[in-house]
Amino acid sequence: MKRSSAIRRAVLATAAVALVATGCTAQAAGSGGGKPSAPTTGASSSASSSSSSSATPPAPSASGTATPDGKPSSPTPTPAAKALMKDGDENEQVRELQARLRQLDYFDRAPTGFYGSITAKAVSGFQKKRGLPETGSVDETTWQRLLGMTKKPTADELKPSTSNKLDTPDARCMKGRVLCISKESRTLAWMIDGRVVSSMDVRFGSENTPTREGTFAVGWKAKEWTSTIYHTPMPYAMFFSGGQAVHYSADFAARGYNGASHGCVNVRDRAKLSALFDQVKVGDKVVVHW
Repeated sequence: MKRSSAIRRAVLATAAVALVATGCTAQAAGSGGGKPSAPTTGASSSASSSSSSSATPPAPSASGTATPDGKPSSPTPTPAAKALMKDGDENEQVRELQARLRQLDYFDRAPTGFYGSITAKAVSGFQKKRGLPETGSVDETTWQRLLGMTKKPTADELKPSTSNKLDTPDARCMKGRVLCISKESRTLAWMIDGRVVSSMDVRFGSENTPTREGTFAVGWKAKEWTSTIYHTPMPYAMFFSGGQAVHYSADFAARGYNGASHGCVNVRDRAKLSALFDQVKVGDKVVVHW
């Protein structure tokens, strides 16, 4: 009886050792499925270690970091250069920019000091010719290259009397006080007894709303006026034919000849027109001609 008990204990001990050796332990938390985990052996441990090592992503390359699949990512883009002057700016540095571009025949009109689409196009043309990024904006590199190729603008280059060459005055403009307006040269010349006192660039109406031609007189003036038809500002308005007038146009200053008026004679130099407005009197002659 004692011998039988001893044998039974020996058998149970052997079975317990066998269970431990095969890894039959409690299910690890999160293993799922209610199945026992696979036995852990030296070979499987080594394979797992090897697999883990081979799955480690390579070190980032010089051109960028590595993606999860081991391929190098695209290089980090270089930040764009800071713009010194760009579309929408209005200051004296922009006026100097335009004058310098005009020296190189990239800007074909009088400097206005306003950076609009015409100036952006001129800057892009300059940049393209020099192999610079065609941003249309002026960064430090573009500005320095332009400074090196041009001279400091004179006072007349910064604020010339007109960007367009004056036309030969019409015969009707040679006597008295006359606003002599040429559609051919797109200029307005303020003349007294055949002498040009001042001149400026002008813009006219479109085909649908043409500026009338002929001989007229200034009927009335308004320093501040808003169109009752189009609801747009018409500063320094001098009316000469019904609702048509000579007046300052912010749109003309910004877009140049890319736009048109509704029949009026637009002026883009506000300072010059302000001075002219003070000189012109009601009754003075207005001649609009080709």
